[in-house]
Amino acid sequence: MNTIVFDKYGCIGVLTLNRRDSYNAVDNQMLVELEGLFDELSFMDDVVVLVLNGGDCKGFCAGLDMKTFGPEIFRMSTKDMYRIQARLSRLLLKMRQIPQPIIAAIHGSAAGLGFSFAMASDIRIITPDARFCAAYLNIGLGGADMASSYFLPRQIGAGRAYEFLLTGEWMSADEALALGFVSKIVGKENLMSEALRIAEIIASKNHLGIKMTKEAINIALDVPSLEAALNIEDRNQVMLILDRNQKKE
Repeated sequence: MNTIVFDKYGCIGVLTLNRRDSYNAVDNQMLVELEGLFDELSFMDDVVVLVLNGGDCKGFCAGLDMKTFGPEIFRMSTKDMYRIQARLSRLLLKMRQIPQPIIAAIHGSAAGLGFSFAMASDIRIITPDARFCAAYLNIGLGGADMASSYFLPRQIGAGRAYEFLLTGEWMSADEALALGFVSKIVGKENLMSEALRIAEIIASKNHLGIKMTKEAINIALDVPSLEAALNIEDRNQVMLILDRNQKKE
């Protein structure tokens, strides 16, 4: 892998975006490498938590690489463009479907697809210079793209989500914290250590329970009733009790 780096520290995985000269913008190679890694993580029982970060780039992720990948997409046929659009957007679905909770450690700018990577993560830790922008509208496309119309209203409420998606304006670090979009703001020098600290706390718990908790929260976001959410919780708790009892035998 050339555009991303994946390391393991015990049962904690660290995914680092690694296109430093391009603000970690997503090109075709990064798309392929992220697809492959997320597919592998789906079956990596020895990785319990994933930390996503922008490495030593100036920012977390500038979104789609509009210097290379962007022009190529706009020259494609409708069929090929739809295929690439679907592949890019399904990265966010893969992030939600993998069993590992994702902690995003974000510094600097997260724009477009980079903002969506933050939205698709489960916990967000940021630096004071972090900022977010749904830049899709700013480049002449619809403001609802890359799962933003799904995630953002659920995470900060419909009113402010409308505002950011319709204006393409930046959300500051302080706004992100006030809106509940992020968990905390820490200094850049403490960003990864704080993300890893939280990852270690999570990883110290029952590993099957971690997987089933992420699954239950994601399902509960979409279920139509309290009863449906309770059914998922009841199933999970019974399965975990049985699993614990079997381990004792």
